[in-house]
Amino acid sequence: MVYDCCKKEYKTTSTFLLGNEMAIETNLTLPIVEATQVGEARRLAVALSGKLGFTEAECGKVATIVTEIAKNFLKHAKAGELHIRVLEYENRNGIEIVGLDRGQGMTNVRRCLEDGFSTAGTPGTGLGAIARLSDFFDIHSVEKVGTALVSQIWSRQDNSTKIPTQPLEIGVIQLPKPGENICGDSWALESQPNRHLILVADGLGSGVLAAEASQAAVRVLQEHARLSPKAILELAHEALRKTRGAAVAIAEVDIVQETLRFAGIGNISGTIVTNNQRRSLVSYNGTIGHQVRKIEEFVYPWQSRSLLIMHSDGLGTQWAIDRYPGLINRHPSLIAGVLSRDYKRAKDDVTVLVVRSLYQ
Repeated sequence: MVYDCCKKEYKTTSTFLLGNEMAIETNLTLPIVEATQVGEARRLAVALSGKLGFTEAECGKVATIVTEIAKNFLKHAKAGELHIRVLEYENRNGIEIVGLDRGQGMTNVRRCLEDGFSTAGTPGTGLGAIARLSDFFDIHSVEKVGTALVSQIWSRQDNSTKIPTQPLEIGVIQLPKPGENICGDSWALESQPNRHLILVADGLGSGVLAAEASQAAVRVLQEHARLSPKAILELAHEALRKTRGAAVAIAEVDIVQETLRFAGIGNISGTIVTNNQRRSLVSYNGTIGHQVRKIEEFVYPWQSRSLLIMHSDGLGTQWAIDRYPGLINRHPSLIAGVLSRDYKRAKDDVTVLVVRSLYQ
């Protein structure tokens, strides 16, 4: 769901079925440029939390976090953008809130997290409260460039005091082309013991027909997740013949073999970043569902703490993590957020997906 600042309305971009009963939005994108939008952002976030089964206390945490982030936008950066994403792992539901701004940034992030510290004449409890209420919190800021922060809150319906420990850290920012209600890009993750498949698809054009094509690629992945990336793309080529077609790339991370197997058709970019060294992954020209001359897999070394960055052509290719001191070590959601904030193209759908494996 994307908020249109001019028309003052929210637009659904993607949904999923919760318990095979209720369709809910998986993503909310909420620009904050005026005070009236703070309350509306809080209302939408709390409503989403309630649909996920959050308790009243958990919904209260979400409300406070969204409110504090949005108020900080207006106080310190004049404007900002909230990205709220549904999390789901081992029958647990969570919400991730990413806040992005192009403000003056922070000279000392640690100092700004302390209660009582403020540069705007306020009580100085906002960032500290966000960090305390979050099950997971991370932040990155560069002076005169901007700030990015991520907060995750997980439901405790099973009375568990622990948050889920996942084998991969994943960050995703997805936005439709300006003026469109629906993003034509899709992404998916299918995990098996020691093996993870990640797909990014960009349906040709934009809007509903583009989304139908990219979602068809996702369904092929879900139905054939035990196959190799090459075999899945071959099946997708047949499955998408009646659609508009899509650019599709699939990466397979094998933790035991310490390899990344990659196959792509079209303009989905893939990059492995290890210790600030970039390695671009090979894709072939073509369109899945329409014209494909050759589908081939390439195998690359994969290390613990390596990053995989995949994105549609809505992100400019000139991005560079090393322009942001320390960003490579931050949560993938912050990396995806900063890259989308600073390098997204104005006239296209955009998906930025960042993956880091956490094995030792």
